[in-house]
Amino acid sequence: MNHTNQAANAAAAGQSAQYLTFMLGGEAFGIGIMAVKEIIEFSGLTEVPMMPDAIRGVINLRGAVVPVMDLAARFGRPQSVAGKRTCIVIVELEHDGERQLTGVVVDAVSAVLDIPAADIEPAPSFGTRIRGDFIAGMGKVNGKFVILLNVQQVLALDGLPDLAGADALAA
Repeated sequence: MNHTNQAANAAAAGQSAQYLTFMLGGEAFGIGIMAVKEIIEFSGLTEVPMMPDAIRGVINLRGAVVPVMDLAARFGRPQSVAGKRTCIVIVELEHDGERQLTGVVVDAVSAVLDIPAADIEPAPSFGTRIRGDFIAGMGKVNGKFVILLNVQQVLALDGLPDLAGADALAA
C-alpha cells in the first residue's frame, strides 16, 4: 500500500486512519502509522561530511545504515536542538521498488491518534511555513489542527539542494 495517499484514501472511503503525532518547533505534526516502523532514542548519530543541512547523519540500526533527516531543517528552519524528549522516528517507504528506512528527528512523540476522514481537511494553499506538497492534509483534533505530512514528499532525497553537489564530488 502506498502510504502517501493514506489521508486521501481514508477520506474517500469515509473511514478513519491512524497517525503518529509529534511535536516539532511547537507545532503538531502527524505521519500515517503504516509508514512508521519504530521510535528510538536520539543517540549514536554519525555525521557524514558534505551532506545537506537536512541530513543530520546516519545511525546503525541492527546492522543497517539508516540516514537521519532533521525535519526542522527540511522545512527551512534552523536544525533542531536535541532535548530530553528528542527521538528518531524510523519510517519505511518504498522507493524504486525497494523498501528504504529513514530516520526522522522530532522534538517529542505525542500519541497515536485515530483521525476520522471527516476531520481531515485539504492542505491550505497559503499561510503555512512549509511547502504545500509536504502536507497531505490538516487533521482536526480537539479543536486544534495537526499537520498531516506526505512522508513520500518530505523524505524525497532528490529534492535536497546540496545532495547533487555531494554526489558529484564523491564520483
